[in-house]
Amino acid sequence: MKAKNRNILYLFSLSPALMCIIGNLNGTYYTSLNFIYSLVFLGIVEWITKPINSNEASAKSDWMPKFILFLHIPFQLVSISTFIIGINSGIINGPWVWVAAISTGINSGSSAIVVSHEFIHQKNKIEQFLGRWLLFTAGNMYFFVDHLKVHHKWVGTSKDHATARRGENLYYFFFKSVFGQWKGAIQLETQRLKKEGKVNFLLNHYVYRQFILHGIFDSLLVWYGGFFLLNLWVFHCIVANFLLEYVNYVQHYGLSRPENTRVTEQHSWDSDCFVSRFLLVDLSRHADHHYYAAKPYHTLINYDKSPKMPSGYAGLFFIAAIPPLWFAMIDKRIPAV
Repeated sequence: MKAKNRNILYLFSLSPALMCIIGNLNGTYYTSLNFIYSLVFLGIVEWITKPINSNEASAKSDWMPKFILFLHIPFQLVSISTFIIGINSGIINGPWVWVAAISTGINSGSSAIVVSHEFIHQKNKIEQFLGRWLLFTAGNMYFFVDHLKVHHKWVGTSKDHATARRGENLYYFFFKSVFGQWKGAIQLETQRLKKEGKVNFLLNHYVYRQFILHGIFDSLLVWYGGFFLLNLWVFHCIVANFLLEYVNYVQHYGLSRPENTRVTEQHSWDSDCFVSRFLLVDLSRHADHHYYAAKPYHTLINYDKSPKMPSGYAGLFFIAAIPPLWFAMIDKRIPAV
């Protein structure tokens, strides 16, 4: 496949947001569209389609991949806005409000956080700001700090909370990873301010600043739609961040290395399944990402020596949700150290 034709396929990454917006604008059973589409339909597609594993050349200067990332900004804004307005206006009502929260949370996890990951790895300050804004819309306060300063340095070691050990189930890992990264991000920011000679004032500290900004936003939600709307918003954030940690879980499960060794292509699970490549803007080519963290997503390649997932992220979600099934399928695939 030519790189130019391949780049067009990244537009597929906007489809969950489109499903989410349609559901939020229509209410009732339409709110389940993105849930069914992203976790059921695409999960099936992952298992029945062939991987696209070619390492075709792609120039870093290609404009379309970056343009598609920027398109996620308005799509995420509309997704969140239609969710909040739809509930407050009564378009989304009854039990469907919880379904809408799940579908919107899935979009925030599979679109906003994934694209934010691409942005925060860039040196451009505008792109970094957009990455932090996308994380804000998903209610995440720790990823920006911990992912860049801890995960990429210590992946596969005991110092990285975002690396799942062999035998850890998804649910235990979720709480371990979230609270570990949260605590680590607070400590790192405190150390940074001390090293730079800055006062540990709330607005100077990234995590504390996020607490304040979310407090303001949450207060506005209560003013606009009451505490029930706030509860739905928080639930949406939990769904989004559970998806983030699910991806962390799958990406490095059971892979380890000594702290004094370099990260190699064998410390990340790869997948070239169509959905994971183009819905998640090549996040599944994770080994190359850990080799070159700032490398644009459309230039990532696969490695023959990287451990391969039996399916993509969508195809493995419900399997990972059932720990005995996950262990039976994946543990035997973990490379011998």
